[in-house]
Amino acid sequence: MIGKISGRLDWRGTDQVLIDVRGVGYIVHVSDRTLAAMPLLGEPVSLYTELLVREDLLQLFGFPTMLEKEWHRLLVTVQGVGAKAAMSILGTLGAEGVARAITLGDARAVQAAPGVGPKLAQRLILELKAKAPAVMAAGVSLSARAEADDSVIEDMAPATTVPRRAAKPDEGPSRRAAFTADALSALLNLGYGQGDAAQAVATIAGQEPEADTASIIRKSLRLLAPK
Repeated sequence: MIGKISGRLDWRGTDQVLIDVRGVGYIVHVSDRTLAAMPLLGEPVSLYTELLVREDLLQLFGFPTMLEKEWHRLLVTVQGVGAKAAMSILGTLGAEGVARAITLGDARAVQAAPGVGPKLAQRLILELKAKAPAVMAAGVSLSARAEADDSVIEDMAPATTVPRRAAKPDEGPSRRAAFTADALSALLNLGYGQGDAAQAVATIAGQEPEADTASIIRKSLRLLAPK
């Protein structure tokens, strides 16, 4: 599985780009948003990728963040949503917009994507609404963009990452603080104001001290939803 590509941008089309990785060119399909954010030709570029394998076809789909890749993976699990349709939805709404529309049941927002009708939008919301809070919670750590610099073109040196320390079972207060902090960050990423988001998170956390991040997000969104 090809999970990430870093190299030089050699060509850009209407919905795909060619990335040169040490002399090997990879065609990567991207959304309108991702294409618009591409650097100039010849400059370094890096994308997280998903490989679609069929009997007569191999296609790479590229994403600027792991969060967007995760949403694409979920969208294509819905009957009637293919890889390109999922890219169209992400290109129209972005990862945060998809999360907001599905969580709040906003079918009209989903229908704004080309090729998505009312029945498909409703089915997508119905099947993914329960999964949205968990993805949003994970999005706090998945929203970092794939980055590349000139050294990627020259030697493709792998980046060094520091693994995140897992919380221990006895770290109750620390874990609860992490849950509320992650939930607040997710709500801010969705566009809610600092004051409203913080108040909603504090309310839910106070009512349900054992709630995890996904539960806090889901219930905070209910408080923040227009009446």
